[in-house]
Amino acid sequence: MSENAAILIVDDEPDVREVLEEYFVAHRYRVWVAANAAAARTLAEQHPIDLALLDVSMPGEDGLTLARHLRERYRSMAIMMLTAAGSVVDRVVGLEIGADDYVVKPFDPRELLARVKSVLRRTSRSARAELGAERVRMGRCVLDLSAHRLTDEQGSEVPMTPLEFDLLKAFAAHPDRPLSRDRILNLNQRRDVDPFDRSVDLRVMRLRKKIEPDPEHPQFIRTVRNEGYVFVPAGGDQP
Repeated sequence: MSENAAILIVDDEPDVREVLEEYFVAHRYRVWVAANAAAARTLAEQHPIDLALLDVSMPGEDGLTLARHLRERYRSMAIMMLTAAGSVVDRVVGLEIGADDYVVKPFDPRELLARVKSVLRRTSRSARAELGAERVRMGRCVLDLSAHRLTDEQGSEVPMTPLEFDLLKAFAAHPDRPLSRDRILNLNQRRDVDPFDRSVDLRVMRLRKKIEPDPEHPQFIRTVRNEGYVFVPAGGDQP
């Protein structure tokens, strides 16, 4: 279901922000609003966002530049552009830099809602939920729990060891919950491994190279200081 997804609305027109915020809140979405790109960047850093709705024509940094920034930093975030009726070039450029869809102004909020739902069915946490109970989206990969397979965006199988599968399975079963090294080993019933020998850390490092868009800046398997690791299905930069 797309309801309860988190939407970031970025538009320099107060009336547009107010109308869209009220409309999406009424349809059970969690909504953040920003009047410019700088405020949008801050909100994206502070909250896991499922979909960003960006006005192309804003003073200062425009929506296309902001879209490029968000796509580079938050690979799992869906992006939709609001463009002027005659801005064919903006639409083309927006799609080329990674926007998932666009809506032409002026628009009917009902059409916008339908387009948002359509995009969310393909992306973010909503797409992960629709994979089914045995398939979990993890970064740029999908973990098939029943088949013990990890596949990338092209559907190609990504090699993993049984221990790596066990670790992904533990994360998939406890999303958004920090797990200590000892807890991870207990969940996998690995009594033969000392939780202090860094084996979990080495497995996390290898898995990040497989599932993270940027392993040096992990968004999906994050380190929690003095606690261990947490799987964040929605992604997002580390605080």
